[in-house]
Amino acid sequence: MNRRPSLLATVALGAASAVLLTGCGGGDGDSTGNDKIAGADTGGETSVSPSTSASSGTEERPTITFPSDAKNVFEDQDTGDATKDAVLADSALSVNSLDDAIFQGSVDTKALGFYNTEDALGAAITYVQGYLDKNDTWVGTTRYFNRKVTLSGDTSATVTYCSDESKSFLKNRKTEKIKNTPTSTDSYVLYNSKLVKNTQGVWQTTDIVSDRGSKVCQP
Repeated sequence: MNRRPSLLATVALGAASAVLLTGCGGGDGDSTGNDKIAGADTGGETSVSPSTSASSGTEERPTITFPSDAKNVFEDQDTGDATKDAVLADSALSVNSLDDAIFQGSVDTKALGFYNTEDALGAAITYVQGYLDKNDTWVGTTRYFNRKVTLSGDTSATVTYCSDESKSFLKNRKTEKIKNTPTSTDSYVLYNSKLVKNTQGVWQTTDIVSDRGSKVCQP
């Protein structure tokens, strides 16, 4: 999508964290690439709402709210394995928590630290702050697809997935102007994330790397 400021692609928080900051959408010189998090017509695919998780835990989960003009759609949610489904649900909520912070205009939201920890949390804070510094938010739809889980023991997992950001766009909070960056190969991103299950039963994202323009995710 055309959401993420290119500034975020240059922020270094370590090799694994920095890629998370790569921006949304696009192709025009000063715009940002299509990068992540909104909603679309999934045509029968399962989607995960911003406030819903399939995993259980003793701690009350924070509410995540999206405006009516933005949403994320997550395909491939139901694997038939309860543990994998829980990992995928919390992975989606990790993504949603970043957008929730952008919409709220704060890096101090409960959800951000609830679903992200370690290097992933530092990267998430920097990513969100990049939006706030530019008075940006976003509108439209981001589709997450080809989501796959690999379990490692009872409390560790990796999730790989693609994003299609061709239908989400940066919007300036003050002027409300939308930057309609054209779709390009950079509108598609491959992600590889690590998650660990905490004592409350939440699968928290601890690390994430991405490959913008990956051939794996191209239509």
